[in-house]
Amino acid sequence: MAFLETAQVGSDWLKVEDASYRSRDTAIIAAGAGKLKTGTVLALVSGKYVVAAATGADGSQTAVAVLFTPVDATSADQKAVVVSRHAVVSHNGLIYGPTINDATKRAAANGQLKAAGIIVREGA
Repeated sequence: MAFLETAQVGSDWLKVEDASYRSRDTAIIAAGAGKLKTGTVLALVSGKYVVAAATGADGSQTAVAVLFTPVDATSADQKAVVVSRHAVVSHNGLIYGPTINDATKRAAANGQLKAAGIIVREGA
């Protein structure tokens, strides 16, 4: 499997991804999510992505992807590109939801991303 380096993808948080862009998916960001920046950690709820949360029972509590393209989903669902597998990212550029507000919760979200195939590197 070939990988692309950061300079080729132009992102501050995405360090390595599959060279065929297999790391990325087209996604729907759910209305009400607001204005989201690249690097936002996402969860999947009923087929749409939302900002990952520390707790929940609907899927929002499980980080599964990172937003690649910024989007404004304040009042309507919006198409976006997400990184959902086969990637290495830097924790410095990730944006966590407001309830993922301490090191323990960030570590849990990072572990969930790892389970999805997204490795979060500290300090890189």
